[in-house]
Amino acid sequence: MKATGISNGKIILMGEHSVVYGEPAIAIPFFATAIETTIKTTNGPVSLDCFFYKGPLSQAPKRLLNLVTVIIETVKKLDKPLKNFDITINSTIPAERGMGSSAAVAVATIRALFHYFEESLSNDVLLELTNISETIAHGNPSGLDAAMTSGTSPLYYIKGQKFEFFPLKVSAYLVVADTGITGQTKEAVENIALLYHSDPKKTDDSIKQLGQLAKEAKQAIQQNKTNQLGVYMTQAHTLLDSLGVSNTILNTLVHTSLESGALGAKLTGGGRGGCMIALAKNKEHASQLSDVLLNAGAKHTWIYNMRKDD
Repeated sequence: MKATGISNGKIILMGEHSVVYGEPAIAIPFFATAIETTIKTTNGPVSLDCFFYKGPLSQAPKRLLNLVTVIIETVKKLDKPLKNFDITINSTIPAERGMGSSAAVAVATIRALFHYFEESLSNDVLLELTNISETIAHGNPSGLDAAMTSGTSPLYYIKGQKFEFFPLKVSAYLVVADTGITGQTKEAVENIALLYHSDPKKTDDSIKQLGQLAKEAKQAIQQNKTNQLGVYMTQAHTLLDSLGVSNTILNTLVHTSLESGALGAKLTGGGRGGCMIALAKNKEHASQLSDVLLNAGAKHTWIYNMRKDD
């Protein structure tokens, strides 16, 4: 017997870091990257085959504690024995790049297990189980990654408030470029906290401006104003850079994109590594930007059509 479960990546379009201080953020499901988990019937203890490890589930390294725990908790939820199957996970989502890889692994694996045991899976149960994994991985998750890696609609999010989903129908393409450097989210967050202590007014003004740009970006998306969306993205990057969230390679890729005609460009995610995004006018322009970014030092790029219905 064999069963599969899939999930997708996620991209923070606007609102990195400022979302921590109560300002809005915009996230989108990123279907250009995905995870597929496959469950196959075997005899004996459960084995795991993934990017970081291959062997018995019971001997998986500590770095996979969140995945191991969600497997155990899902099987317990299903009231099934933890034996006589193997788990194989294939991923095109790079780890620790701010693209939701840990949540996506959990989502795909939970879906695969429910499929394997022929049980229906509600969205509430999926998010409940995914949150177990995310709590281990991130401490106090917002639920945003779980919602994006399991969903199909963009999300407008304010900390502590109900998720607000809205349609994505922008006549443009998004190019995502990986710096090849692990994101340093914790260090970036700590740097902003220090700035709040040393220059509270200037830092608070920047955070509020980032929040306002996220609000205006949402309106631009809803009204299909691609040029305005690009302007807001670039302005957000400038503010994030001033807060110490960017680095040399991110700035190089952003500036290279803009010089090559991108409507806008910015870092995405925790910063100081990870990925950046550029807004392209059309598919041909997106392909050109992809080549330019690779030549400028990006390790990998993806192209994403922002008109979801296409």
